[in-house]
Amino acid sequence: MFIGHYALAFAAKKVTPRTSLATLLFASAWCDILWPVLLALGWERVKIQPGATAFNPLVFESYPWSHSLALVLFWSALIGGLHFLVRRERKAALVVSLLVLSHWALDWISHRPDMPIWPGGAGHGLGLWNHVGPTVLVEGTLFAAGVALYLRTTRAPSWRGHLSLWSFLVLILAMYAGDASGSAPPPSVQILTGFAFLGWLPPLWGIWIERTRALA
Repeated sequence: MFIGHYALAFAAKKVTPRTSLATLLFASAWCDILWPVLLALGWERVKIQPGATAFNPLVFESYPWSHSLALVLFWSALIGGLHFLVRRERKAALVVSLLVLSHWALDWISHRPDMPIWPGGAGHGLGLWNHVGPTVLVEGTLFAAGVALYLRTTRAPSWRGHLSLWSFLVLILAMYAGDASGSAPPPSVQILTGFAFLGWLPPLWGIWIERTRALA
C-alpha cells in the first residue's frame, strides 16, 4: 500500500495526541524508508516489469531486511523501545511499535505473494494490487478515515496550519493518482531507487504540520 500507511499515521494521532505526527508518519512508513537504502547498498533487489500487477510494475525479488515479517517485528520492537526510552510514554511507544508492524499487514493485503515471513522464506500476499478499482477503494477509504480522525484531533490556529496539511494531502494524492492511472514506470532501478528516497519526505513534512497545528 501507499496512502494506506499514512492513513494509519493520521488516525493514530487520535489515540496518542501528544505524539508528533512526524513520528507517526515515520513509524508507519519505516519499511519503505529503509528499503531504498538497502537497494542502493545492493542488499535487496527489485525488478521493473510492466504488468507485474495491475496497479504496480515492480517485482520485489528480495527484501528480507526491510519487509520480512521477522525483521519487521524486530524493527517494531526496536523503534517502539527507542521511543519509550526517549519519551517514557508506554502507550505512545506501543502505538509507534504497532504502526511499524502494520506496514507488513497492509503490504500483505496489497502485494502479490512476495512478502516473506522470514528472510529466505516463501512469499505471501493477497494480491489486492491485481485490481486497480478495489485497491483505490480500500486505500482511499482508509486515507479519508485517517485524515478525518486527524482533523477532529487537531486544529489550525492560522492559515499556516491549513497550508501545511492540505499541501501535503494534495501532493500525496497527486502521486497516488499517478500510480493508479498507470503512468510510465521508472526507466531503471537506479532511478526508481532515487525516487524511493522521497519516502523520507512525509515525516519531514510532518514536522512542519505539527508546528503549525494544535490539538483541538
